[in-house]
Amino acid sequence: MERRDKTNYYLDIAETVAERGTCLRRNYGAIIVKNDEIISTGYVGAPRGRENCSDLGFCIRQKMDIPRGERYELCRSVHAEANAIISASRDKLIDSTLYLVGLEASTGELVANSCCCAMCKRMVINAGISQVIIRDTHDKYRVINVYDWVLDDESLIGQMGY
Repeated sequence: MERRDKTNYYLDIAETVAERGTCLRRNYGAIIVKNDEIISTGYVGAPRGRENCSDLGFCIRQKMDIPRGERYELCRSVHAEANAIISASRDKLIDSTLYLVGLEASTGELVANSCCCAMCKRMVINAGISQVIIRDTHDKYRVINVYDWVLDDESLIGQMGY
């Protein structure tokens, strides 16, 4: 039996974490690793004490036919990346790696072209995480240098002649 490479090992764990998600559209799992130690995990779900969409039986964004990547302020859930970040102390987050896997709730298939939303990118930057690794297929993934997100500030698009 061939041993699984370490990156896919961590992505496999993140994928399992995603299975705890309560979103009716897409569930993500995130784990944060530093020095080969898992610091924290996070999945998509409503804030503690509030009902999840899976409990309510509906998603307001789905009812309103809101496309992926838009109007997150209407979403009941806290994103996986945010949940992982708030579950760890900042000193452990500095120079860590966040592993992210998205699953379609209806099929269990990997979410195509996954990435952190604009708000989660800001949290990742402020947390001091140095790299995000996102699963594309069972064995393939993308490695993102978080400093590239610092330089590529999408919040300025349309504001400064971009």
